[in-house]
Amino acid sequence: MEGALLTRMEAWATNLLGELFGVAVSAADPFEAMRGRLPERPKGRSVVIGAGKGAAQMAQALERHWQGALSGTVVTRYGYAAPCERIRVLEAAHPVPDAAGLAASEVLLAEISDLGEDDLVIALVCGGGSSLLAAPAEGLRLEDEQALNEALLASGAPIGEMNAIRKMVSRVKGGRLAAATRARVVSLIVSDVPGDDPAQVASGPTVPSASGRAEALAAVARYGIALPPKIAAYLETAPEPPGPDDTAFARDEVHVIASAGLSLAAAQAHAEAKGWPVRYLGDDLEGEARELGAAHARMAREAEGPLLILSGGETTVTLDGPGRGGRNTEYLLSFALGIEGAEGIAALAADTDGIDGSEDNAGAFVDGASAERMRAAGVDPEDALGRNDAYSAFEAAGTLFAPGPTGTNVNDFRAILIGRA
Repeated sequence: MEGALLTRMEAWATNLLGELFGVAVSAADPFEAMRGRLPERPKGRSVVIGAGKGAAQMAQALERHWQGALSGTVVTRYGYAAPCERIRVLEAAHPVPDAAGLAASEVLLAEISDLGEDDLVIALVCGGGSSLLAAPAEGLRLEDEQALNEALLASGAPIGEMNAIRKMVSRVKGGRLAAATRARVVSLIVSDVPGDDPAQVASGPTVPSASGRAEALAAVARYGIALPPKIAAYLETAPEPPGPDDTAFARDEVHVIASAGLSLAAAQAHAEAKGWPVRYLGDDLEGEARELGAAHARMAREAEGPLLILSGGETTVTLDGPGRGGRNTEYLLSFALGIEGAEGIAALAADTDGIDGSEDNAGAFVDGASAERMRAAGVDPEDALGRNDAYSAFEAAGTLFAPGPTGTNVNDFRAILIGRA
């Protein structure tokens, strides 16, 4: 068996892991998630705004469900667009914002600024919207927001801490986009954050948050984030965002229509139907990706099969090198080193939006021979991990997982198979 593992992973394991990923993604399909969750048609106009890596697919699903007039604009990541008939789809950069994102934010503000109390705004919000809605606060420029995002991405801070800072330096985040209209706003949210707090998804453009300047400054201090000087100076006196008790949100509604928990539950049911006992670790795991990978490797070595270990959440990566790869591939590279030489263990970790970080893969497959495969291909896995270059390591091993954009985003999916059912 060991010799076979050195050349390829067992097909049944990769097939089952990919199948479970597909089940999890399907459970977050926006068309099914919206069924029965739409607001009543208003007396006035119905206007759609939205942002995120799955915003175009959400807009497409809404068009199929909605009866009556509909218009509006959503912004998604380059390459993630989907054809819509009544809703305009714009594209911008992720994870670092660009001028297209700045222009898209202005379009969304213009869509809703002249609406009245009889009108309805349907906000379609999902992960990735923080970067796609570039709208620096007064006195700041796009370059400042870009520098902030780069600093946050390199900091290793959890998503909630990053968003607490982002909200303070934006004209649309922290509920400010919804506060810019007199119309009622109904937010349909696909959550990609641990705990499914709707105010955290895409930094809450249509959902007010209890966090303000104090929480943002505390996050900077807690994680030693090297803010750009201009951002740091602005943050010291930045105006507070509107709070949950602000009358601007009195008629608004917020609905989380899909989440990691629902997707992982679907994957668990599918696995159990195939005879796999399942250990569910939760949908809100955070922390350094490499540390969680090492911890899960120890867990897998100690477990008795057959067993499927499922988990979700959003880890972080503190950048120490110039390598390629996102949090899932870094988790897996650490996991691969932790299970090196073990038989009967296979795993997949992948971002449910289809892209892990800034590369073209969602994640990768791994087993007990992955590290040796990398060495045979001329890549030292320990060195690659030290340089945050997990992508290159798995590319050399030939086990990258690249399903392409999925049209949804409910955070990370991690599945570990032990033994065989």
